[in-house]
Amino acid sequence: MTNFNKTVVVGMSGGVDSSVAALLLQEQGFKVQGLFMHNWQNQPGETCTSEIDFKDASDVCDKLNIPLHKANFSGDYWDKVFEEFLSEHKKGRTPNPDVLCNREIKFKSFLDYAFKIGADHIATGHYAKICKDGEKTFLIRAKDTDKDQTYFLHEVTENEFSKCIFPLEDLSKNEVREIAYQKGFINYNKKDSVGICFVGERNLKDFLRRFISFSQGKIKDSKGTILGKHSGALLYTQGQRQGLNIGGIKNYSEMPWYVYDKNIQLNEVYVCQGEFNDLLMSSGLYMESM
Repeated sequence: MTNFNKTVVVGMSGGVDSSVAALLLQEQGFKVQGLFMHNWQNQPGETCTSEIDFKDASDVCDKLNIPLHKANFSGDYWDKVFEEFLSEHKKGRTPNPDVLCNREIKFKSFLDYAFKIGADHIATGHYAKICKDGEKTFLIRAKDTDKDQTYFLHEVTENEFSKCIFPLEDLSKNEVREIAYQKGFINYNKKDSVGICFVGERNLKDFLRRFISFSQGKIKDSKGTILGKHSGALLYTQGQRQGLNIGGIKNYSEMPWYVYDKNIQLNEVYVCQGEFNDLLMSSGLYMESM
């Protein structure tokens, strides 16, 4: 089957990965179109990184001579991703917004929009690989295991994967950057995005304070000794080491401290020393949404 009659809509983020994905698909003969998603409504006075990203995506699409569409999914993002993100934090859990965002936005809202404007397939710059066996579609790890993103895609359905292409499946990040450099893409050396999906790199505590109320509480060891204060128990994760600010306590060793538990109702965080401390170990776990 020839690619020349097939239209692929690529999720253009303004980053190097989606840019090279679009280039590779074009070289394979597909009719390529770009789609930039606007998924977060910034507050007045905030820096709008989305505008910068859109400019980078536009520059790449101009160089490739492909159209670039722009769609606003901020309502879907708020209702289907961000509210669940806040809800999980209120319960004292540590949600992964990238998993939610892939499930609800990139492979639902984006996919539906792309097919409405004539797509036969969608594509993204994820480091992942799709394998087909007869009528079955499987998600497997990318060649670059350091950048592999299959974990973040684990809640996307087989039906949605069957409509998707991952052009970077057999490339390393360094190879992607080199391709972008050779092509003259303005974003060839753009740093990888970090932080909350589509919200960007922010101080999590300050950001969450706009949506959730939390207050200082006590940090205790396993004997109940108060070692310090925390900013809000719901901000901490079991196994966390950074951000405790309780080092150098008299009569304690210099071993690093780790969060082994927390009590949201009492607003207390419990810590222990040593990465192999028995308090950090577990004999079981609860799973849901399998």
